[in-house]
Amino acid sequence: MIDAVVFDLDGVVIQTEEIWDDVRETYVLERGGRYDARAQRAMMGMSSLEWSRFIADDLGVGLPPRQISDEVVELMAERYRERLPLIPGAVEAVERLAARWPLAVASSSNRQLIDLVLELSGLARLFRATVSSEEVARGKPAPDVYLEAGRRLGVAAERCAAIEDSHSGIRSARAAGMRVVAIPNPAYPPDDAALAEADVVLRSIEELTPEVIDPQPS
Repeated sequence: MIDAVVFDLDGVVIQTEEIWDDVRETYVLERGGRYDARAQRAMMGMSSLEWSRFIADDLGVGLPPRQISDEVVELMAERYRERLPLIPGAVEAVERLAARWPLAVASSSNRQLIDLVLELSGLARLFRATVSSEEVARGKPAPDVYLEAGRRLGVAAERCAAIEDSHSGIRSARAAGMRVVAIPNPAYPPDDAALAEADVVLRSIEELTPEVIDPQPS
């Protein structure tokens, strides 16, 4: 039986992987660093502490990681304020599940961006807990952010369902022991090995219903 649902944010509720990629690539190249598809994939799921260190150490940007993180996050916030890229059907899906279960967010985004997205979308009222991977020891694919989300909800991880789109996120939720519903990001699809770890795979968030979350009769 499922007693709570935990949503990823980027790629599930908002389509932002392309924005993250564009903002970080521009930021790195303008500061004399190097950027390619390998760098983009490597940073998916990393916490801000992890990806800012990666940009400094691996991509050749000679600035302190904290400064990198702060500057990139502010650029992301500007883009969100211009236009929040909500995925069609996401708000309705969150509302459907909130009518039955307590909800949380477990995101690799910074705290500032999580709060901004939930404020701009009007969804803040529907989530009882939110966790940024910068608030735990390790980012995805480690289970830390999902375990902390369950803890803040007061629900054991094995009685939670997680909604994910990426290879790192699917593996993170699986490692936490949650039921995993995968909605593959079409722009940055998870690999077949990661998808095989999901309990169910949907084509879009519009297919996300209470019956998918918990197929057992109440």
